[in-house]
Amino acid sequence: MVSALGIILGTAMAMQGCAGAPLMHRGGIQVNRWAEVKADDNTVAEILAAFNRAEEALQAKNLDRLMDLYAQHYSYHGLSRSDLKRIWGELFAGYHGFKSNHIFSRIEAGSGKPPTTAEVTCTGSLWAISNESGQPVNLDSWYGEVHHLVYENDVWRVRGHAGEAPKGIQFGVAPHPFF
Repeated sequence: MVSALGIILGTAMAMQGCAGAPLMHRGGIQVNRWAEVKADDNTVAEILAAFNRAEEALQAKNLDRLMDLYAQHYSYHGLSRSDLKRIWGELFAGYHGFKSNHIFSRIEAGSGKPPTTAEVTCTGSLWAISNESGQPVNLDSWYGEVHHLVYENDVWRVRGHAGEAPKGIQFGVAPHPFF
């Protein structure tokens, strides 16, 4: 009897957790409390500031400010910085109310004073409201994505992402180029 009650309560609590899942699109940048951080406090603060500036630009649909997140020589799976600008422009034309979610589980900066490279492991999602349907749409989601950053013109910028390019798109999922 006790174990059956436990299973019922556990199932109900799990279902409640799933019911809250759509709240993931509220937006925000955070470092997981269990994150592995191998960087000084100033470097971590500057990296977080770069992503927060990008989030503000995203919410304002300010394409030029959003592109400040990307390094001049950005490259990922054949996509360049100009490709990303075109893609973001198309997204801004078709959606509004953008929110992104970033949970950093590892931040590691290169050696040097100040460091000029860093890697950030990130899990998150990108949501927006469709101009066509008025419904929220999950535009992208990622798990354990490793962002390669470079310190360029006194700010941190995404240079690319880790991982081998897929041989072909599987199950309709494209590589995560955004942030």
